[in-house]
Amino acid sequence: MNHSLEQALNKLKTMGIRMTPQRHAILSYLINTMSHPTADEIYKALSPLFPSMSVATVYNNLKVFIESGLVREMTYGDHSSRFDADLSDHYHALCEECGKLVDFAYKPLDDLEQAAGEMTGFQVKSHRVEVYGICSDCAKQTT
Repeated sequence: MNHSLEQALNKLKTMGIRMTPQRHAILSYLINTMSHPTADEIYKALSPLFPSMSVATVYNNLKVFIESGLVREMTYGDHSSRFDADLSDHYHALCEECGKLVDFAYKPLDDLEQAAGEMTGFQVKSHRVEVYGICSDCAKQTT
């Protein structure tokens, strides 16, 4: 079993959250994907394995994972939410054509929260950095 998944399952267990097969599958899917899926994408990926599972089940479990600190919800201007189980400090590039969301790290931004706190007097808790553009796949299609 994936170490991250095992840690997440242990955290849920210590919080007294019962592990259902659907909950396990949704969490495993999130931890093992790099695509930052929407709830609907998760549902479509897992519904063949769980035909009786509803979209509401996916949303309810995502809420549990967010409240447990295992998953981050990212909202965008089109009113969709994407979900990310990688809670490390990283940033995102979003394709304006296809919606692909890609992680990247950039060391000069690592001190952003401290600098912002010093400049503003805020007690900064987190930050979110995104860049927008056209991914290489979409750029190839337009040339």
